[in-house]
Amino acid sequence: MKFTKALLSIFITLALIWALQTKFDTKKFGAIPPLGKLLSPADGFWQNAESKHILPTLDLKLKGLQGKVTIKFDENHIPHIFAENEHDLYFAQGYMTATDRLWQMDIQTRQAAGRLAEVIGPKVLDIDRYHRRMGMVYGAEKTIKAMMADPVVRNMILAYTDGINSYIHQLSPRNYPIEFKLLNYAPEDWKPINCAFLLKLMSETLAGGSNEFAMTNILRKFGPTTTNDLFPDYPMHEDPIIPTGTKWDYFKPLPIPKPSANFLAGMADSANTKPRVEGIGSNNWAVAGSKTASGYPILANDPHLNLTLPSIWYQVQLSAPGMNVYGVSLPGAPCVILGFNNNISWGITNVDADVLDWYQEKFRNTKMDEYWYNNKWNKTTRRIEKIEVLGQKAVYDTIVYTHHGPVVYQNNAQKADGPDFVPVGHSLRWIAHESSNELMAMYLLNTGKNYDDYRKALTFFSAPASNFVFASKDDIAITPNGKYPLKYKDQGKFILDGTDPADDWHGWIPFEQDPTITNPPRGFVSSANQSSTDPSYPYYINWSFAPYERGKRINDRLSVMTKATVDSMRILQTDVYSIRAQDILPTLLKYIDPTKLDAAQLSAYDQINMWDKNFSPNSIGATVFANWWSQLYNAVWGDDFADKTLQNNFPSVDRTEKLLLKEPTSKWFDDIRTPAKETAADIVNKAFAAAVKEITDKCGKPGANWQWGKFKKMEIASLSRQPAFGSGNFESGGTASTVNALHDGHGPSWRMVVQMGPQVKGYGIFPGGESGNPGSFFYNDMFKTWNEGQLKELLFMQSVNEQSPRIKSTYTITGK
Repeated sequence: MKFTKALLSIFITLALIWALQTKFDTKKFGAIPPLGKLLSPADGFWQNAESKHILPTLDLKLKGLQGKVTIKFDENHIPHIFAENEHDLYFAQGYMTATDRLWQMDIQTRQAAGRLAEVIGPKVLDIDRYHRRMGMVYGAEKTIKAMMADPVVRNMILAYTDGINSYIHQLSPRNYPIEFKLLNYAPEDWKPINCAFLLKLMSETLAGGSNEFAMTNILRKFGPTTTNDLFPDYPMHEDPIIPTGTKWDYFKPLPIPKPSANFLAGMADSANTKPRVEGIGSNNWAVAGSKTASGYPILANDPHLNLTLPSIWYQVQLSAPGMNVYGVSLPGAPCVILGFNNNISWGITNVDADVLDWYQEKFRNTKMDEYWYNNKWNKTTRRIEKIEVLGQKAVYDTIVYTHHGPVVYQNNAQKADGPDFVPVGHSLRWIAHESSNELMAMYLLNTGKNYDDYRKALTFFSAPASNFVFASKDDIAITPNGKYPLKYKDQGKFILDGTDPADDWHGWIPFEQDPTITNPPRGFVSSANQSSTDPSYPYYINWSFAPYERGKRINDRLSVMTKATVDSMRILQTDVYSIRAQDILPTLLKYIDPTKLDAAQLSAYDQINMWDKNFSPNSIGATVFANWWSQLYNAVWGDDFADKTLQNNFPSVDRTEKLLLKEPTSKWFDDIRTPAKETAADIVNKAFAAAVKEITDKCGKPGANWQWGKFKKMEIASLSRQPAFGSGNFESGGTASTVNALHDGHGPSWRMVVQMGPQVKGYGIFPGGESGNPGSFFYNDMFKTWNEGQLKELLFMQSVNEQSPRIKSTYTITGK
């Protein structure tokens, strides 16, 4: 008996040891790391807890440095890096960014490169396949080749890479970021191409949208007359970035390509990437000194992106001979991306240019060795992608390329778990496949001194096309800038004919002819992702842009603003007034007869009548209006666009407003699913009743729970998707169509205001903190300030010897 107990004890002990060292995959909890490693007091997650009390001084010796680097940290642990040369500056930037954000850099690079399955397993294999098939690696390879051919950028990337690897090489397992421990893998050496992957990931986020598959199906279903009516090339409401009436007589435009025969035929008759998401965009503006209290320009920028912890941005000051710049960088790429120096400031919003097109190819047979183009058979090429998969054999994926680009899905079997909006057997032409050198643009802005330097920098920026706002002591400007394909009007609104050269991209719009404006008479420039120009601009950029509401509100406020200050800009950045409600609420209300409402509906009606049209956290009217509009929008289009092949690609908000305001007898108000013939009044009333029911079902009787901040759940998720590492739900104002565009996990990822003048002052905040470690005080120490709509004055030091009570610790780094 004793022998049996001893054997059982030994067996249980061995089983426990094995279990603690083994990774398990479960349906309920997902992958569970080896608990022995995770719980180990020596190397486990306990080691990731950090105190807010930083060492006052630290001396480091790192191989590869050429001189001395001093890094001073302020109260938010933001590094102010002072180096004796640019090599050491970027080495130290790489080192510090890796110190704070190594896992973020690693996982985002893996995402862009299609390498998630290496560390997560087969459940993300389709995501990897998708990114490989979209040509992300293909484009990154071309871009890094171009960047490494530029001596300045090459030296910058190599120094930055060496700095990252210097940090990685000194890590032991106990010091790995906690996500490495949870996923049970080790960081690998950083490679220069990873910098290019980060840029391609941004292109995917901002220039990876496409609805032409759905638009082609809409054209087939409704015909050209209805399609052009419901999806017009210019909206009813608009306040373009370059003011209406701007003359284009300062250049002679290139000849516009003629539409292809297939396009003309389609118009005479009678298709992830991903659908565009309202709220992914940005605001920026610059106000001339004539409108400010100081007499010098003020610049503001708040890019609206998917909010995450850690933030997609990393604050930093970079100072070396010939450079002193402050702003935010992308973890994994050198330079400051959005920021200012002692002479200029700049900010970016998304243009939403049409730089992604699908081509229907004609292949000779199912082997896809040849495709018909320009009246002859042409050879395809093939690219083999090897995808490593955790715990399984590597997967080899062969991708066919035409001269347009990759055939993302060759057959329905490949697309089985792929996105609906990618057509099978079609090739992809995408700006992200082009070689580019955006880091040179950033370098020139970081070191820029005037407007001419700003213009020179923009010549290097290809994608994603961006509205670059600029301010110096003397000038303000804005340029919707990027590498735009030369196209005929509406080329790419629908799927293109891969056999016809007339549907190819016909070169590029010259940089000098990109729309731009400098020091306009109205005293400000601005953008909020709306149309770049009015229809008089001679080139086609896109047929669809973001709704005009944010841009309209910004322009309305800036037009009447005098003696503006930094706080004026901050208040505008956090503005939650609804232009949409201003436009349509009076018309909606005229259809409602309060005598026919029940108690809950009457309460909602009273609230919306008293509403000031602000999406404030404590507003009940905002909740009623948002739900009412949502119900109305879906009621108008949900029946006619129910076909799955149309992919819920409804006509725009603007076209729906036009229907309501100017076409109340339109057939589109009739719900074809019912025997009755509904009118605008019927649909508006049904939508109101449905909205009140939805709110009541969710929040109970009218009361405090109906407030917008309580109704609209807002959360900043962690990149690891671990709920404990996210922000949790928090109350907030704003919505996608207000200047403060907080909506469905998206919002202002970085608010910045820069006061130009003899002494430049910057103010900024992002929702989170510098550290990517959930166990650090500096993981989310700036969140409260951001959520309250406040800014922090940025400590822009002028020399390494400058003293400030905000400096809490210092690193001194020298070479070995």
